[in-house]
Amino acid sequence: MKVFDTNVQLIKYNILKEVIKKAYADDLVNAYSEIPKIISPGPKAEYRCCIYKERAISQERVRMAMGGNKDNPNVVEVIDIACDECPTGGMFVTPACRGCIQHNCMSVCPRGAISIVDKKCTIDSSKCVECGKCTQACPYGAIIAQHRPCVQSCKVKAISMNEEKQAVIDNNKCIACGACVYKCPFGAIVDKSFVLDVIDILKNSENNTKYKTYAIIAPAIVSQCRYGRVSQVVTAIMKLGFHQVVEAALGADITLYREAGEFKEKGIMTTSCCPSFVAFVEKNFPELTKYISSSDSPMIETARLIKHSDPTAKIVFIGPCSSKKMEFRLPKTHGLIDCVMSFEELQAFVDAKDIDTTLCEDTILDNASFYGRIFAKSGGITRGITDVAKDMNVENLSPVAMNGIDECRANLTKLKFNKSTDNFFEGMACDGGCLNGALCLNHGPRNLQDVDKYGLEAKEKTIENSVKLYKLNS
Repeated sequence: MKVFDTNVQLIKYNILKEVIKKAYADDLVNAYSEIPKIISPGPKAEYRCCIYKERAISQERVRMAMGGNKDNPNVVEVIDIACDECPTGGMFVTPACRGCIQHNCMSVCPRGAISIVDKKCTIDSSKCVECGKCTQACPYGAIIAQHRPCVQSCKVKAISMNEEKQAVIDNNKCIACGACVYKCPFGAIVDKSFVLDVIDILKNSENNTKYKTYAIIAPAIVSQCRYGRVSQVVTAIMKLGFHQVVEAALGADITLYREAGEFKEKGIMTTSCCPSFVAFVEKNFPELTKYISSSDSPMIETARLIKHSDPTAKIVFIGPCSSKKMEFRLPKTHGLIDCVMSFEELQAFVDAKDIDTTLCEDTILDNASFYGRIFAKSGGITRGITDVAKDMNVENLSPVAMNGIDECRANLTKLKFNKSTDNFFEGMACDGGCLNGALCLNHGPRNLQDVDKYGLEAKEKTIENSVKLYKLNS
């Protein structure tokens, strides 16, 4: 069964696995020189022009696996040497152009960028604004819009090209959603890994005698279990050295309860669970930040419960998104999370330690309710808030689930200009929700089915017990 969607993910996994092995062997000093040769043994290159370039790129991937550029606050970086194979983009005339007499393409161009040379359409790129009108006007479909995958995937226009035709990320616009990481066909855009910090946390605990280590797992993990059951993956995580594994869905229950109460006071509100969505509002709709829920994300709520019972605990969140790597370092999280690891990194970690998930015994988790577990999908919060609002006597609730940044932009624009009939806005940066996060091993319809099933398996169908725990620790 295929573990990863793409070969780019496979290469990233192999790099991470070797770095983890080196870390446990106390041999990181040789990581830059030895790992590229393991990944690209040669003598012929598999993906690039020559073995030397392939290894040079692998060195940069090793750097990212070891934390990346410490001076760059963004968790997403461009590997310049790997970013040189894509066309720069723009409007492109294909051989399908028949040199027709109508010249509709010329007629609709607002900038006069199109002329007819030797009976063929020609586009002056210095005048073209890439409006796309010519693509629609051509009766043969001979003109196409050719955009780089990273640019096309970035819904906040944070990516541009420099003079060397390499991608550049504008940190002032970037919301760390990781869409470009998943969509770049050459793996030239990568998320920083903090897996070495996780290893230090585990090592320094001295088998949980100096302090206890906890792993918080996002509910989307159920869709990533291609080898073994989720209960076996929980056991595998504990075999890595964690004292206990807790569901982030527990915090999701608490967040749902708090949001329902907050909405009762505000009357208009957006969710705060997705850090990329929150960043999107802050950077693109600053006048709407007053509507963002003050509730912490499920990751933070769960960590707060753990720290309340064990103040010296070290906590690692394991999830599907790059934006959690941004969130845990924000001042507003108060240092409750010590590190974040992705599902991709978890797979590499388990395999580097030679743990066969399929042979692990079952460790059943039942920390959360049905509602907490379905937070992983777009619409999960909306469904939860609708039902919880009834129990809490919250009236006049009109929720909308905004699936992906495009829908978020459209609905927030309505809110900005007082044109919206809705008053509770669930925002998810990733299409489909967390179950399709950029750092998932795989993406697709099955993920939704897995999350729904996982939610139904929860013994608690309401958030009552989670709320009791929250009130007890408040």
